[in-house]
Amino acid sequence: MKIQLDKAVGLHAFTAYGDGYVSVNAVRRTRNILVLPDRLVPEWTQADFATLTRADFEYLAALDNCILLLGTGAQLRFPAPELLRPLREAGRSLEVMDTPAACRTYNLLVNEGRRVAAALLMA
Repeated sequence: MKIQLDKAVGLHAFTAYGDGYVSVNAVRRTRNILVLPDRLVPEWTQADFATLTRADFEYLAALDNCILLLGTGAQLRFPAPELLRPLREAGRSLEVMDTPAACRTYNLLVNEGRRVAAALLMA
């Protein structure tokens, strides 16, 4: 699905998504990626959903963002509570959703000028 944006000029935004991929600024990505308005972190983790570690969430907890989104692939899955401990300890919350929903939500928030990060799992 292609996505249209109004105000995200000059910022990283999702321009399309589909089975096993997302496009950021019209560049197709098939591996896990962390997207922030001002930077990309390709392959922020090598893990798939089943092999996520506490270290993956420590990385996210250290980000300077108001809103953290986790896209869990084609279906919505919730990480084990013990993995989320670094976020709780940092006083951060995480919105978990399937990857297409995370792309749409990220773009809406960027379009509103909000500080957001989308950590996406492709598998």
